[in-house]
Amino acid sequence: MVRINPSILAADFANLERDIARISTADFVHVDVMDNHFVPNLTFGLQMVQRLQEVSARPLDVHLMIDDVDRWAPEYARSGASSVTFHAEATEQPVELARALRALGARAGIALKPGTDPEPYLAHLHEFDQVLVMTVEPGFGGQGFMHSTMPTVTRVREAITAGATDVWLQVDGGIDLHSITVARDAGADTFVAGSAVFRADDPTAQVELLRAAATGHRP
Repeated sequence: MVRINPSILAADFANLERDIARISTADFVHVDVMDNHFVPNLTFGLQMVQRLQEVSARPLDVHLMIDDVDRWAPEYARSGASSVTFHAEATEQPVELARALRALGARAGIALKPGTDPEPYLAHLHEFDQVLVMTVEPGFGGQGFMHSTMPTVTRVREAITAGATDVWLQVDGGIDLHSITVARDAGADTFVAGSAVFRADDPTAQVELLRAAATGHRP
């Protein structure tokens, strides 16, 4: 199953409720939380995510690009986020953190930067609901898709298939109508797109064009 999760990092911050309403056919709303420490950018915090939860008709897919994730990730799960993804590079106890998130009712995701070796985490795939392979260096929207990350996507897909686990494989960064097919062919099934959606004249239609591209069907 293909999932399209538009990133509101590319939306109009002064009109987030309006822009979220313009992606009504999306599977999730992707929310990038950055703290200006783990990555060199500052975006949303817990209070904003709580407010987004109140106004969004779609479930929130929260991507934490922050330090001290062991402390803060459970708070985002408690806020009602459907999915909470933390970076492998920000914790020394990824399995324990994933279990804590699941216990709070959220899907637990683990994210990997482009240069991070996936191998240490593959034996524990059953502990996660999602693996996010970053296809840009995290921190800013609008970057170009890194084809060099596709071997990591393929390796994670092989491990998911071999383990017969129901883990979603997400990619985030530079996803558009062309790169989404490249990532799909590498094994991804869940796609985060920001600029490609919110810079379109009709974001709802663009979501469906991306879905069609990822499934290989015309809308």
